[in-house]
Amino acid sequence: MTPSPVAELGRRAKVASRALATAPTPAKDAALEAAADLLGRGTAEILEANAADVARAEAAGTAPTVVDRLRLSPARVESMAGGLRQVAALPDPVGEMVRGWTRPNGLVIEQVRVPLGVVAIIYENRPNVTSDAFGLCLKSGNAAFLRGSGAALASNQAIAGLLREGLDKAGLPADALVLVDDVRHEAAVEFMRLRESIDCLIPRGGPSLITAILENATVPYVIDGDGNCHVYVDASADLDQALDIVVNAKMQRPSVCNAAESLVVHTSVAAEFLPRAAAALAGVELVGDERARSIVASIGPATEEDFGREFLDLRMSVAVVGSLDEAIAHVNRYGTGHTEAICTTDLAASRRFTREVDAAAVVVNASTRFTDGEQFGFGAEIGISTQKLHARGPMGLRELTTLKYVVHGDGQIRT
Repeated sequence: MTPSPVAELGRRAKVASRALATAPTPAKDAALEAAADLLGRGTAEILEANAADVARAEAAGTAPTVVDRLRLSPARVESMAGGLRQVAALPDPVGEMVRGWTRPNGLVIEQVRVPLGVVAIIYENRPNVTSDAFGLCLKSGNAAFLRGSGAALASNQAIAGLLREGLDKAGLPADALVLVDDVRHEAAVEFMRLRESIDCLIPRGGPSLITAILENATVPYVIDGDGNCHVYVDASADLDQALDIVVNAKMQRPSVCNAAESLVVHTSVAAEFLPRAAAALAGVELVGDERARSIVASIGPATEEDFGREFLDLRMSVAVVGSLDEAIAHVNRYGTGHTEAICTTDLAASRRFTREVDAAAVVVNASTRFTDGEQFGFGAEIGISTQKLHARGPMGLRELTTLKYVVHGDGQIRT
């Protein structure tokens, strides 16, 4: 089948976005509930398509961690449906008055939330993004214009077909979700340049995708960047608690952006903590600086690149530092602005770390894995922004809106 022209798909999404901007909340919620039901009933269809994608990926020699991001299961499909229901239950941000005031001349000024319009997402491998992005875009009154990877095309098409059916059942335009089926590189570049259609582009993928956005995109974008996340074990840390946090942050799901990639340990506890950590992180390749390697012989040498790298795998860099100042400097030097964690019982140390570390999320005595829209109570997230404009951190419903000033007068004119 010949892929649909990207520009035509963008035009369809733009038309649908105008209808969605004024769609009532009950209609949007009905579409989300219908789509969730259809995902549940269509699980076998989705898994059959996904199995074909996974088989192609494995035959091509794709890395196991990448295949893990591609693979769906009944539980993951159920989670997708649950995410849509969670979003349906959330308050609708559209029309919310952020603030309002009256000027001395009698003008009443209100600042209200309105949809962005067409939110485009370009993403790699994870078919659950198709459902997550759709849910958040719909509830926030935006059309979802999606371009997944060729590796997940069959999965994405199966999911998108069911979601579009849910829109139709609720009386909303099916083009509130438009999926690009042309997976050529040239089509991706064209997608990034559809200024006449796209209001905001959100990339979800690795360094090569981000580089492509920076080099080619001419539409406004929000970078869902790398996650070189650190866990710093402070001199006053509860070491048993810190060990649980480090293991969870690294091993619970190592292929995701909020998994810890770097362990930083204060020298006063390193001799006790690092051997325990190395044993608990069985299966993880540890590479570190000279101080770490002098304590645990199995830790390999780390390069400068290792300290700044998002591994997305069972690999982790280790650094031993002599002070909180050194820890903060290390994190700010090598971090990517995603999530940084400190394990400490010292309130002053936690306050300094949260104040001085430059990241979208700073966590005290908990796993980095909690930087997630659902875990934050946003429902399914559209991404985690490592930028500072216009959104930062997990992007939920409010981050998919912009602001409009509405001014009420009674014949005032300016002199």
